[in-house]
Amino acid sequence: MSQLAADPELIRIGNCSGFYGDRLGAMREMLEGGELDVLTGDYLAELTMLILGRDRMKDANLGYAKTFVKQLKDCLGLALEKGVKIVANAGGLNPAGLARAIGELAEQQGLDVAVAHVTGDDLLPRAGELGLGAPLTANAYLGAWGIAECLQAGADVVVTGRVTDAALVVGPAAAHFGWGRDDFDALAGAVAAGHVIECSTQATGGNFAFFTEIADMGRPGFPLAEVRRDGSSVITKHPGTGGAVTVDTVAAQLMYEIQGARYAGPDVTTRLDTVALTQEGPDRVLISGVRGEAPPPRLKVSLNTIGGFRNEMTFILTGLDIEAKAQLAQRQLESWLTVRPTELEWTLSRLDRPDADTEEQASALLKCVVRDPDPDRVGRGFSSVAVELALASYPGFSLTAPPGNGSPYGVFTPGYVDATEVAHTAVLPDGSQLAIAPAAQTLELAEVPEPALPQPLPPGDTRRVPLGTIALARSGDKGGNANIGVWVRTEEQWRWLVHALTVDELRLLLPETAKLPVTRHVLPNLRAVNFIVEGLLGQGVAYQARFDPQAKGLGEWLRARHIEIPMELLP
Repeated sequence: MSQLAADPELIRIGNCSGFYGDRLGAMREMLEGGELDVLTGDYLAELTMLILGRDRMKDANLGYAKTFVKQLKDCLGLALEKGVKIVANAGGLNPAGLARAIGELAEQQGLDVAVAHVTGDDLLPRAGELGLGAPLTANAYLGAWGIAECLQAGADVVVTGRVTDAALVVGPAAAHFGWGRDDFDALAGAVAAGHVIECSTQATGGNFAFFTEIADMGRPGFPLAEVRRDGSSVITKHPGTGGAVTVDTVAAQLMYEIQGARYAGPDVTTRLDTVALTQEGPDRVLISGVRGEAPPPRLKVSLNTIGGFRNEMTFILTGLDIEAKAQLAQRQLESWLTVRPTELEWTLSRLDRPDADTEEQASALLKCVVRDPDPDRVGRGFSSVAVELALASYPGFSLTAPPGNGSPYGVFTPGYVDATEVAHTAVLPDGSQLAIAPAAQTLELAEVPEPALPQPLPPGDTRRVPLGTIALARSGDKGGNANIGVWVRTEEQWRWLVHALTVDELRLLLPETAKLPVTRHVLPNLRAVNFIVEGLLGQGVAYQARFDPQAKGLGEWLRARHIEIPMELLP
């Protein structure tokens, strides 16, 4: 068994990227900032796969995260000097191409680097055969064992295509501790740690609801997980870096982009309802008690297609008669178009206020979005008509941007294939290939029954205040669905929240969800409820169905809504 860390009972795994475009200097910051055994980076959001797919259409040699190569150009020698292994999913749609680029970089710098990569996730050549249609990209979410085999074979750098975000942590931990495929509790603990650190500084105070409590938010440090042999871990960060690691910052990331109490992956299904968080000291949070179950027999597949072409024009409406001005612009534009696009949507954002001190505060925005399979229907023929209204429409007419051509938009949909259909392969540093077998033990995914709820608080005086007065939240996207995790800090607050914040109440607080399917999941250990709102984001992030296409602000909108809260719970 290969040891990746000096301590056989502990491995320190850091993160230096949460998305394609994250802080470029983070790799050096993490390598120089403190003790580390493995440095990971997550570059592959659902939208990123579409971006890389379009890159690959232009040049078959591309399809990977180019910024990762730039980071290695600066830091590869430093990582080797410090003995830190690097594991990243920056390979995107072309992990072999990225591995070659790293080899060329090492040769240019005179470095002796063992590079390995993981492949087999790309199902595009077999998409039709597997019933996945004819997408632009089709990538199965692979697990951790290919990464583990590469590290066991002595790799200094391991790059992958589409693996689960947590696999970047589970793989090194499994390699270091020699875990077996059925060590489900240990694997689930590592998944929890991986899920917490994979979005970089979201674990150290970034996007945190109670951010004003954090003394130094100037430049939050990147997180690291000290993973132990039993799968428990301590989430922390390098000394002297900004931000903070608290039970709530960790809980916030645990609640991010999840579904129910069972968090399924290719290696293990993690029971999020078993996670226990404990503040062990300043910037040190223990994750313990995590239980795991056998994974489901099918793998999720990320499918991206070009849905068509999209364009938009935004009208500025100022002063009086906003509604009438919007109606006039809408009526004129639609009647002046010679060809109507397949989809034409209007949104009026009433940002104006009466008797405003500035012109901007007196103005509303009227946005028209068009989509069509034919680029000509949403190109200049649409946007130029909007400009032609300039001297013939409402008083004070202006636009936020000049006319332009439409651009292609993507549609994300999840697919599923039997794990036996996916050729998960580790390409070791010597070039040899090792097939990674699918999980031998599987378990169909099922909903966890709602746990017994605590007794509600006795009736008493209440005050109508924002929910966020006592509640924290984190929201995000999963394809066309959005999740909103809401939690509180005390048992008394939990007794109120779990009975007050029902699906019906959520629909009242967030009218956009009123006609959509909404599911609530209860997580008592975290004093949390998680809502899944189906279809809120249309056909995914690139479709841009709403003002906040990734639902990042959805939780903050909910926190800003007013609700009757018992006086005894208020600060």
